[in-house]
Amino acid sequence: MKTAVVGSGAWGTALAIHLCRNGHDVTMWTFETELIEGMVKDRKNPRLPNAVLPEELKISGDYSCVAGCSLVVMASPSFPIRSVCRGVAPYLSEDAVMVSVTKGLEQGTQKRMSQVVAEETRRPVVVLTGPSHAEEVALNIPTGLLAACEDKALAEFVQDVFMSDSLRVYTSPDPVGAELGAALKNVIALCAGVTDGLGCGDNTKAMLMTRGLTEIARLGCSLGAHKETFAGLSGVGDLIVTCTSMHSRNRRAGILIGQGKPVQQAMQEVGAVVEGYYAAKSAWELGQKQGIDMPITEATYRVLYENADVKDGFYALLTRQRKAEPEDAGWL
Repeated sequence: MKTAVVGSGAWGTALAIHLCRNGHDVTMWTFETELIEGMVKDRKNPRLPNAVLPEELKISGDYSCVAGCSLVVMASPSFPIRSVCRGVAPYLSEDAVMVSVTKGLEQGTQKRMSQVVAEETRRPVVVLTGPSHAEEVALNIPTGLLAACEDKALAEFVQDVFMSDSLRVYTSPDPVGAELGAALKNVIALCAGVTDGLGCGDNTKAMLMTRGLTEIARLGCSLGAHKETFAGLSGVGDLIVTCTSMHSRNRRAGILIGQGKPVQQAMQEVGAVVEGYYAAKSAWELGQKQGIDMPITEATYRVLYENADVKDGFYALLTRQRKAEPEDAGWL
């Protein structure tokens, strides 16, 4: 099947490699046109240096490469995704199915990525997400993903396209929960890195991850997500892998911030997009709009955008008013 992957970052590259392994006719679009000649010649992408690009993978800097594709994977970072969608929209086939794999929220509108893709392309969108480091997918290491769409047939179509003996894809009717879990866990992963940078231990990280998941689910359910989605691959699964692995750019940035480095310096040292930085602002704004209590997200926002002291923010979380874990504990 003729497919295109729009975005040549680590995740887009890994998915392009995987789709080639599955026998599809794949073109990868890149914004970094200056890298095309080197990628074609050396079969290497500096964004994913340990992976080899298949000889059959085509690389283009022209939006028209999506023409005639039955499936188009949108894999650009969150901040330019609307403009990228506008670029590809005129060339899309009428029956093209869009797959949104970017984990984030749009700045200003707080819209989910699939909403942005749908608005700009006027095509059906399936969300593909889950606990998946690009470095491991590119190396064919077993991984599980979630294809989420209210249209079951479309979710199963994407499931079939990506499924292999090393990539297991489940389906879900809940794109809202799938995307919010994927986007907001980046905020918690950044915080997990901060605790590492501060010299805390496993106990601290377990507490942070658990309470962070509570915040994510609380906000998600207020926006129409299914609570059980957050117990699955796009919720607790993605949270585990992103909070605990050094593949995670969000965690690595958090470690540097916890060690005392300025936020922008930490982002630069990571050397790639840290989606948790952008998601923290959108998540905080959404929480305010929905009237949802999100103390970890708020503390993160204050550190990232208002220059709050990271140690003071961490201490404030630890000394909050005591409470029961279930919000409806049911005691008489």
